[in-house]
Amino acid sequence: MSTVEVKNLNKKYIFVKALEDFSVSFDKGKIIGLLGPNGSGKTTLMRILSGLLQKTSGEIIFENELKGTALKKAVAYMPTESHLFDYLTIKETINYFDDFYEGFDRDKVHGIIASLDLPLSSKVKTLSTGQLGRLKVALTISRKAELYLIDEPLNGIDPISRDMILDVLREQSSKDKCIVISSHLVHEFENIIDEVIFIRNGHLELKGNVNVLREERNMSIHDLYKEIYRYD
Repeated sequence: MSTVEVKNLNKKYIFVKALEDFSVSFDKGKIIGLLGPNGSGKTTLMRILSGLLQKTSGEIIFENELKGTALKKAVAYMPTESHLFDYLTIKETINYFDDFYEGFDRDKVHGIIASLDLPLSSKVKTLSTGQLGRLKVALTISRKAELYLIDEPLNGIDPISRDMILDVLREQSSKDKCIVISSHLVHEFENIIDEVIFIRNGHLELKGNVNVLREERNMSIHDLYKEIYRYD
């Protein structure tokens, strides 16, 4: 069953069409890779679904009901850039999320943070890029949601932190939620995704089951990415 269905979604700026008649569905129980080069529309799509950006036109349907801003209650979005307060400690940041987000799971986040080797007493501003990336994922995935949108979680992250982040995302997969990950580092997370969505210039280029695509194209998803965007 689809968690979210997007129909003929458009987002226009003055001189740019970020999304044009874009239609796709996100299904529960799956980890989905959202792929495309910079400027393809990935972040725009995520920001619209999370309620941070207004669409120009089109429909967003959540569990067979047409939704507007109410959809954001069912969506947990992690942006590429840091959205945390530098002056807070990790413990204080957890308290802030607990106050701000309904259904935030304190026990869950403490368990994840312990597994990610993050000291609660450390201030956000003192964290390395890898530690900050781990913290952002832990906080996002500990929110009560049905659609998790994780935007470029591996950017600038060291290999050990990448493995930790991918392990957390893999472990959090369940039949009750959908996790969407955007990334340029396709080879890093190819083995944890069930489906892939290729987006180009605001249009849906290709969507499919990862195993089926590998068999049909006789290549990895990483190689398929290079083939699709070879001349972009």
